[in-house]
Amino acid sequence: MNAEITQRALELGSATLYEASGLACALDPAIRPVWQGASIAGPAYPVKCAPGDNLAIHLALERAPRGSVLVVTTDNFVAGYWGEVMTVAAEAAGIVGLVIDGGVRDIAALARRQFPVFARGISVRGTIKASAPSVGKEISITGVPVCTGDVVVADDDGVIVLPTAAIDQALASGNERCAKEAAMMMKLGLGAKTLDLLGLSQWRERS
Repeated sequence: MNAEITQRALELGSATLYEASGLACALDPAIRPVWQGASIAGPAYPVKCAPGDNLAIHLALERAPRGSVLVVTTDNFVAGYWGEVMTVAAEAAGIVGLVIDGGVRDIAALARRQFPVFARGISVRGTIKASAPSVGKEISITGVPVCTGDVVVADDDGVIVLPTAAIDQALASGNERCAKEAAMMMKLGLGAKTLDLLGLSQWRERS
């Protein structure tokens, strides 16, 4: 995933790319940025943790290619799988972000370091280190399949994971959608109505 693709994915954003892709690639909307303005686009590195156990994440920090976004499923068990110590380790390893359907902590430190984290919740509760169900292998997170190298795009609107085979089409369709929306907003600024621009004018008489 080159820098040009990453930058364009960030510019288009998760909502536009989700609509443009036509795929069921959006994670549960309960997974949110833990600090305002966080955003990330990059290749996924999938990890499966046992509930309340973060050993698999420690292994992933050694194995994931530089530039990866860790995508971690915990079966929705919220605990403090990740904090400032893990963030420092991730930065040193070249990891560029985290998406987790569990919890994290040390939020002020994550915001100060500007490390993008998207999580289901925040929890002071610690974790054990006893098992590692899956590291670097395909997972399902909130019903969305994730393989190594799939494209993660996450921002204030949500998190999507696009299969590598779909990214070119999604970007092309996203560019078209973005251009159409820009033209529509220009017309709206000149006084046009959404009902007319969207071909919905017949509803004026029906409601």
